Amino acid sequence: MSAGEVILLVVAGIGGGLTGSIAGLASVATYPALLLVGLPPVTANVTNTVALVFNGIGSVWGSRPELAGQRAWIKRIIPVAVVGGAVGAALLLCTPAEGFEKVVPLLLAFASVAILLPRGRRRPTRVADHREHRIKVAMEAAAIFLITIYGGYFGAAAGVLLLALLLRTGGATLAHANAAKNAILGVANLVAAVAFIVVAPVYWPAVIPLGAGCLIGSRLGPVIVRHAPATPLRFLIGAAGVALAVKLALDTY
Repeated sequence: MSAGEVILLVVAGIGGGLTGSIAGLASVATYPALLLVGLPPVTANVTNTVALVFNGIGSVWGSRPELAGQRAWIKRIIPVAVVGGAVGAALLLCTPAEGFEKVVPLLLAFASVAILLPRGRRRPTRVADHREHRIKVAMEAAAIFLITIYGGYFGAAAGVLLLALLLRTGGATLAHANAAKNAILGVANLVAAVAFIVVAPVYWPAVIPLGAGCLIGSRLGPVIVRHAPATPLRFLIGAAGVALAVKLALDTY
């Protein structure tokens, strides 16, 4: 690799780390950069997944204050993320991408609009019966499972899907939902990365500069979310997701 290509990957990694830890859009910056340095699509995809492990490390590192009160819930959901990431990696290695790619723009557009819509005031909590609570928990876990499958499979904008889910199903602030999103997708991506390291063509010279950039950008992202006004930031995330959904739809259809 040339010095120019290394610099390109570091810069793309910083941009991907920032956008990934804030909005779950890391691959939008990092994957095209790998294509630009000459990697074929499958190699670029698996190399991108391995480099994004550093995105998960930086994001969780920067999100520690928001994660402090969510550890019990995240520990319960981590097995779901582990299985989802493994299934996603298996799908990438064993199946053609066309069918999945046609659904992604629709899912992304739906999630982005969900983020853009204002949340209504929370009603006074009432005591739910045990069966109702179990159904809600099961539905939430199933949705997270499907999102982490996509995260392990390709991952572009998986964070937008998960962020929309967490904001709509709970009372979390944007910063707390974003922190949980970073932790869950970080686990799913790590599992997929381990699988790719064992059986897929990872291009390690690109992993090092891209991963270094991701670590820097993702460490700063949660700090921005913590201090930035929530409503404008939510609008920017939603608008970016809608724009990406339109682009993916044009490319796919």
